Amino acid sequence: MTSTPEPADERLLSAHDLARAALNEITPAATVGDTAGYTLEDEGVVSLRFHNRLEGYPGWFWTVSLAVVEGAEPTVLEVELLPGDGALLAPEWTPWAERLADYQAAQAALAEAAGETVDDDADEDADDDDDEEALSELDDLDATDFDVDGSSILHAGDVDGVDIDVLDDDADDDESDDADDDESDDDDDADGDDDDADDDESDDDDADDDDADDDESDDDDDESDDDDDADADDDEGADRTY
Repeated sequence: MTSTPEPADERLLSAHDLARAALNEITPAATVGDTAGYTLEDEGVVSLRFHNRLEGYPGWFWTVSLAVVEGAEPTVLEVELLPGDGALLAPEWTPWAERLADYQAAQAALAEAAGETVDDDADEDADDDDDEEALSELDDLDATDFDVDGSSILHAGDVDGVDIDVLDDDADDDESDDADDDESDDDDDADGDDDDADDDESDDDDADDDDADDDESDDDDDESDDDDDADADDDEGADRTY
């Protein structure tokens, strides 16, 4: 069986001034807006609501709960800021035990990751120690320690395991190759000079032959002119005799 709220007392529904006076005791008057209705509570209690003007609390209402005792004036029971439908609310509260469990799990994960990092660093340090030990052992070795088949690997011509004699032979081969290349270049240059000299002599011979031909042609022309002059003289003599 559901109880039905008793009809509201008209004196409570019209007690806006009393409600505002109670609100002014806890918040500035500028934060209280116009009336926003009322709610009927059990045992004849009425909650008057006012619009809220505080920033950051959209959808919230100033609420003043009023009651009246038989034979007395209305009185204020409670003043508070309550959310309405669609109000901006804080996230759902998480019990401390659950938050602590999440915190402990996060700390365990961090500790595990840190342990892996420490192990990696230890392995690297061990590798470095092994390398240093190996180098130290190599420094302590001499030529006799490398004698495997009765003959030492190192001999008088070696320095740090490098055969200097082999390097010298390579250097001699390089110098010999360079000398052969230089001689070949000199021979090529000499052949080129001989070819140039032959070309010059051939050009001179051709020029001399051309000059000789020109001189012979000039002599033939002179002889022809002399013959023409002699014929002319003979003709004149014949005319005179006639």
